[in-house]
Formats: sequence, C-alpha cells, structure tokens
Amino acid sequence: MQTISELSPFLQAWYTAMIIGAILMFTLGVLIYLLHQLRVALIKDFKAKYDYINSQEVQWYKWVFYCIGAGVGLMINLYGSGERVLNVVGVWFFVRIFFGIAGGVLVGYVAKLVLQFYYPTKLNAKLKKWRYMPRVNPKTGNRMRLLTEEEEDVHLDEGKKSEEDIFSIDYDVWIDEKSSDIHIEKYQGHLTALRCNNCGFFTMKVTQEEISQQYDDGSPKEMIKHYRCEYCKNVRATAFPISRKESEDYKALRGSVKRNTKNIDAVRIEIHSVLSGKRFYEFSSLEQAQKFLEEFDLDKSAKS
Repeated sequence: MQTISELSPFLQAWYTAMIIGAILMFTLGVLIYLLHQLRVALIKDFKAKYDYINSQEVQWYKWVFYCIGAGVGLMINLYGSGERVLNVVGVWFFVRIFFGIAGGVLVGYVAKLVLQFYYPTKLNAKLKKWRYMPRVNPKTGNRMRLLTEEEEDVHLDEGKKSEEDIFSIDYDVWIDEKSSDIHIEKYQGHLTALRCNNCGFFTMKVTQEEISQQYDDGSPKEMIKHYRCEYCKNVRATAFPISRKESEDYKALRGSVKRNTKNIDAVRIEIHSVLSGKRFYEFSSLEQAQKFLEEFDLDKSAKS
C-alpha cells in the first residue's frame, strides 16, 4: 500500500484538497438543511409559514443536493489514491476528473427529478397542514372557524369573488364566532399542482382557460380549464360553473332551505384531517349529527 508521502507533491496536495473539500461540501449541505428547518420553526404565523415553505423550500433543498453532488464528485477524485501505479499524473488523472464531474452532475440531475416530480406530493401535504391548521384570534385567544365556500362569499367584495370565480386567487375566511372578528388569507389559485390521475404525482398544471358559456348579459357562466401533467404528459379538461350570487343571496338561501329527513335511516360523517387522518362517525338522525358537528373539536379529537 502506497503512503501519501510517496506521491508527487502535486498529488499529495490534490488528495488533501479533495478530502477537505468533500467534508466541507457534505457539512455545508447539512448546515443548509438545518438552517432551513430552523427558519421554518421560528415562523409562528401559519400563513407566513405556508408562504415561506411554498416559495423557498424547494430552492433550499436544491442547494442541499448541489452540495451533496459536489461532495460526491470530490470523493470520486480520491479513487485510486492508495494505488502505487497512480503516483504520477497521467491520462488516468483527467479521466478521473471527468468521472468526478459526471458523478456530481448525475446526483444533481437525480435530485432535480425528485424535487420536480416526487417531492410535490410531500410538499402538497405539508402545505395543506399549515393552510388548514386551526387559527386562533390574536385579539381574544378564541379558536376561529374556516368558512365554507358559500359562507365566505358574504365576507368577500366583488373583486375578491371575481378572482375566485376564475380560479386565479383563492381566499380562506376564518371567523371568531364569539367576537365576529374576520381574518382573510390570500392564496394563489394554482400555487401547487394537482394530482395526476394517471401517474399519481402532483404534476398536473393548468395550461389554458377559456370561457365556454355566457349569461345573456355577456358575463361568464362556465369556464373550461385544460390541464397537462408535466411528468406523464396526460391531459384533461374540466368545466367549472361561475356563480353570480351576491352576499344577500346566500343569506336568503340559509333561511329558505327545507330539509326532507323523512327517509333518512342513518347519517355517516367522514372527517379528513391532516393531523389525525380519517375518522368516521355514524348517527341515527340528522339532528344528532348536527349537534355533533356543532360541538366537535378537532384538536381534542386528534389527541384522543
């Protein structure tokens, strides 16, 4: 076995630089990852945490993989450092540099594919967790409730409702039912890709939107959205109705709805939560189910 002292001065310096460089790159990658996790942990506001993760996490992870790729490339350049026949710089030296660069690029390319096609599935679940995490009114300390699509329209002006109608912007409205305080959060309509029914990845994105039907006054009545999967290239089109209801329409709708419960034998409720998964509840009447929903506490349920 050849010792490093038997190598040429250049190769001694080269191998030492490769060892130190590889250690630095791997250490830097770990530090970047830990710094990102620390920054996420320090953000207390759920909406701000959502925005930061959505806009920054993939970029931070790219740098982590770049550091790992560079470290792998440097480690490849240590191959043969203990071989006696490789004690003088020759063609083998430049071939090894080429393989080192190729190895580092390969790691970076695989990382790109992972972040582009596989990681959006994980990112989507993480974003949903923070988007729908129960809010607390900072003024009163009361827990707030997320309104449904119909309920929230009462609290949105015409401009915001128009943005939602064409799916460019999505608004979440949280209400403190004890104090009537309202908190509105704004999200991009296509911030994350949809799940592709063909390949299962969250890589289905909108490529085109068109108005397919109009009301008599020319206002849009139905929109068709065209989707294309960036991974498997699957395409689909979905039609969405565009509502023209105003705030007063929804208020009147609440009082005018009559329930026909004569033929209901049982009511089954399925609750999906990013915190506790799926839970099922069954009741013998609609009134029991209504009372359960009014008293249901997701936090307590998740702990039980």
